[in-house]
Amino acid sequence: MFVDEVDIRITAGHGGRGCLSFRREKFVPRGGPDGGDGGCGGSINIIASPHHNTLVHYRFRPEFRAKRGAHGEGANRIGRSGVDLDLEVPVGTIVYELTEDGPVELADLTDVGQRVIAAKGGLGGRGNGKFATSTNQAPRRAEPGLEGEDRQLRLRLKLLADVGIVGFPNVGKSTLIAHISAARPKIADYPFTTLSPNLGVVSLSDNRSFVVADIPGLIEGAHTGHGLGHRFLSHLERTKVLVHIIDVSSSSGRDPLHDYDAIRRELALYPTNSNDGVGPLDQRPQVVAANKIDALDEPSRLDRLSAMLREQEVPVYPISAVTGEGLQPLLEALWQTVSGTSQPILPATPK
Repeated sequence: MFVDEVDIRITAGHGGRGCLSFRREKFVPRGGPDGGDGGCGGSINIIASPHHNTLVHYRFRPEFRAKRGAHGEGANRIGRSGVDLDLEVPVGTIVYELTEDGPVELADLTDVGQRVIAAKGGLGGRGNGKFATSTNQAPRRAEPGLEGEDRQLRLRLKLLADVGIVGFPNVGKSTLIAHISAARPKIADYPFTTLSPNLGVVSLSDNRSFVVADIPGLIEGAHTGHGLGHRFLSHLERTKVLVHIIDVSSSSGRDPLHDYDAIRRELALYPTNSNDGVGPLDQRPQVVAANKIDALDEPSRLDRLSAMLREQEVPVYPISAVTGEGLQPLLEALWQTVSGTSQPILPATPK
């Protein structure tokens, strides 16, 4: 199960209580104060881990609490501090605190091992030994420990992929990612077979590779959330190049020109935050993969699409995700853009 957003509540450990104690030994009837300090409460850290690719492990466990610090004891013994609690999340997770004014971003965990202290443990209280002065040598005062921070968080995963594959349902996106990588998404001949994003690694010669993300089929109105489109489109924010999969076969009854315009419109209308360095999705490098040429019985459908996109300087690659025809030129062009050797990619549009 792919889960890319969860709300959790975390409570750091409270600090231990300081001890009120006086030294009591034989032949020392008036020993001084010897109350130890309480231990600090455990903090809660959120860490980006390579061992997770979804937030499903938090879906049915929404609350976490770190250990509290132990109380101080006599003989100036300090209480043991509570152990920190580490919560692992997939790389690419953004941590928000939910406040009355709305979500506030705490961290964007984009590197393996990156961490954020999401809730800090409370300090331990001071024992009465810390309050002795020249004028008060027998203080009868000790402090309680401070409470640990309590926060309501939202964890939101945005996939870290170099290439995003977009298109309407049942146009061959999952077939493509299965052909070019080791990913094995569910594939069937009906719409909305893919209900969650899939990641795959494309390996080329000379140890070259890049990561692709297959986004579930979009529908018109996706930018407003129709068909969970808003959630799916968020996974494109970190991509460097987008591949439009267009079904050019006549058997589907689709109009290639309409499909391209509709998806491009959804990308343009999807709201992005320029303060986060995320520009409009429709402004990043894009290519079109004209799929199902193995079933192309009306070449004019491909010709019209190529002619329109040639005017917009958008490259078109006729491919068959089933047979593999035309895939190598597409993958090489994507690598050039991902690696920064060519941007945007503008090869001669096939006729």
